[in-house]
Amino acid sequence: MNYKILSRKYRPKCFKEIVGQKYILKSIFNSFKLKKIHHSWILYGDSGVGKTTISRLLAKSLSCEKGIRYFSCLKCRNCIEILNGNFIDLIEIDAASKTKVEEIKEILENAKYLPVKGRFKIYIIDEIHMLSKHSFNALLKILEETPKHIKFILATTNIKKIPETIVSRCMCFTLNKINENQAYKCLKKILKKEKIGIEKSAIKTICEEAQGNIRSSLNIAEQSILLDKKKITEKNIISILGKIDQKKIFLITKYLIKKKIKKVFEILNEINISNYQCKIIFNNILKLLHHFAILKKFGFPIEKETYMKKYNNKIMKIIKKIEFSKIQKYYNIIIKGKIEMKDSPSQKICLEMTLLKIM
Repeated sequence: MNYKILSRKYRPKCFKEIVGQKYILKSIFNSFKLKKIHHSWILYGDSGVGKTTISRLLAKSLSCEKGIRYFSCLKCRNCIEILNGNFIDLIEIDAASKTKVEEIKEILENAKYLPVKGRFKIYIIDEIHMLSKHSFNALLKILEETPKHIKFILATTNIKKIPETIVSRCMCFTLNKINENQAYKCLKKILKKEKIGIEKSAIKTICEEAQGNIRSSLNIAEQSILLDKKKITEKNIISILGKIDQKKIFLITKYLIKKKIKKVFEILNEINISNYQCKIIFNNILKLLHHFAILKKFGFPIEKETYMKKYNNKIMKIIKKIEFSKIQKYYNIIIKGKIEMKDSPSQKICLEMTLLKIM
C-alpha cells in the first residue's frame, strides 16, 4: 500500500511551506544570505510545532548540490535523498533511546570522518534533553571545537534540562505554538487539496483540541475521514474526541446561574460521563464563565471569533441578570473543584459536589 498519512504527505518540503515561526525563518534566511552559518543549532518548542521539519530543511539547505542556500532546489540527488530519509551524511539520532554514554561516544567517534556525498556531515539529535550527564560531556567535547565538516541540529521540548555549557555553544531558536487561526487556514487548505468537505465549526473544534499542533490537527481530521469520506462534521469530531456538545455546556451553565440544580443533573445524566469528560465539562464551563466576564466588563467580545458565538444573544440576556462578582465566585469554585479532583473518590462525584457548591 502506498497510502501516506496526511501529516507526512503535507510535511513542508521547503521553508516557505512552514506555518508560523516567522521570526525564526527570517533569522535562518539572513544567516544563509549573509553566509553566517553556525556550526550548531538548538530548536526548542512543544511537540508538533515543527522542530524535526525545520531540522531536515536546514540539512537540505546545507547539502543542496546547487550550493548552500535557503531555498534548496528540491531536485538534486542530495535534496531527494534527504526528502526520502536515506541521505548517508544526515544522521538522525533519537536521544530518548540513545542515553548511554558509550552509544553517544561511538556516534561522535565517527564524526571525525569526512562526509561521503554532501558538503557536511549533519547530526540531528531529537529530544536532546534525554541524554545522560556523561553523554552531554562527550557531546560538549566536540561542540567546543567542532570540525568544519560537522553541523549539529539539536531538538528538544525541555531546554531547561540541557546543560548551560551546551546551550551557550549553540544558536538557540524557540518555536512558538501555532495559533488557532494559522492552524485553521492550514487545515482548510490541505482538506481542499484532498477534496474533502469540512464544516467551519468542525475545523474550529479540531484546532482548539490540537492547541497549536498541526500534526495532531491532521490526525484528528484523518480519523473523521475514516468515519465519513465525503465530509468532516462537528458531530463526528465531538464523537471522536469524546467532547461534550456545546449546547449541553451552555445549558448546564445557564441552569447553574438560575439555580435550577435538578435541570443540571438531568443534563449530566444524559451524558455518559467518563473521567475524561468530567475534566472537559469543568474546562468548558470555565471558558464560558470567562466569556461571561469579558462581556459583562466590556459589553462586547474582545476576540473576533468568540467562544459559543451562536449563543451570544442568549448569553447577553443572562449576564444582564448576574453580578460580575458572582461570575468570579463561580469561576473560583470550579477551579478549586478541579484541584480537588485528584483526591476525590471519583471524578464524577467531584464534578457533582462542585456544581452543588455553586448552588
